[in-house]
Amino acid sequence: MKLGIVGLPNVGKSTLFNAITKAGAEKANYPFCTIDPNIGMVEVPDERLQVLSKISGTDRIIPATIEFYDIAGLVKGASKGEGLGNKFLENIRESDAIVEVLRAFEDENIVHVDGEVDPLRDIETINLELILSDMDMIERRIEKTRRQAKADKVAKKELELLERIYAVLEEGKSARILELDDEEKKMLRSFNLLSIKPIIYVANVSEEDLPDQGASNEKVQQIKEFAKGEDAKVVVISAEIESEIAELESEDDRKEFFETLGIEDSGVNDLIRKSYELLGLMSFLTTGEIETRAWTIKKGTKAVHAAAKIHTDIERGFIRAEIVSYDDLVELGSMNAVKEKGLMRLEGKDYIMQDGDVVHFRFNV
Repeated sequence: MKLGIVGLPNVGKSTLFNAITKAGAEKANYPFCTIDPNIGMVEVPDERLQVLSKISGTDRIIPATIEFYDIAGLVKGASKGEGLGNKFLENIRESDAIVEVLRAFEDENIVHVDGEVDPLRDIETINLELILSDMDMIERRIEKTRRQAKADKVAKKELELLERIYAVLEEGKSARILELDDEEKKMLRSFNLLSIKPIIYVANVSEEDLPDQGASNEKVQQIKEFAKGEDAKVVVISAEIESEIAELESEDDRKEFFETLGIEDSGVNDLIRKSYELLGLMSFLTTGEIETRAWTIKKGTKAVHAAAKIHTDIERGFIRAEIVSYDDLVELGSMNAVKEKGLMRLEGKDYIMQDGDVVHFRFNV
């Protein structure tokens, strides 16, 4: 799964990317420092893996991962090719979700492309470019589908949906606010719209705003109020502080730094977790003598399809899933104790996997 980090130039995108991935993306105080997207794989924080590893006596831990893209800064006119517009829109199209970084701090030493800090204007600038790009695509599709709709019922339904979407876009609103049924959602996937992609707004604040999570920062409150209308998530982060946290190697040093700042955890960890949730993802777990691992699946995945994440042969020869509750395993301390208590469940192909299921798949090929 890929998340594209976007924003206007100099709002802290690359600084945040560095903190998330420790990949050392170039950062500078001028527009378009980032041209081609920097890419980094990020581990999803999951304390359960360390606990299971101790129970199973294994040292090898493999967490779930998400891929982050640091995409070039956007300017007005991107939908018409201004700045690095075409490249920017292409990179967003390849992302599964958007992480939109918004500057919510003042610093006269860091230039803002529009002269002053105004996160709501920044949101409007970026969202409008995505909407205009979608409108251009929808217009062309409506023209083509209208001809087909005269003799095709499926095309007629598609035309009705396209016209509904266009009406929303014409009002300057993102397509993600639309309420759609399952059939419409299926049709929508083929459109590959930009403004339908799920989004997290990141309020990039100064160190002083961290202890109360921006509660006293008017710009942060504006972002949160706007996000409510889109049912979007908001994460409050100081990208500069997070880059300092990323440089600390020991857990003790990080905890001491958190105490100094008056916070409990890294904002980056919160962003990664919320990104995972935003994409409708969860993890099932496996543990044994060789390794302890988190496997990423979509919520609602059946056991037989979850098995394919490990190997397609397991899906093909699926017999059953032996499932233990993580909480039961931790409480009783061993897999044998769980079995003795009769708390291991045998589930078939159609079992809907739950987050934190500890699984062993039986199969025969």
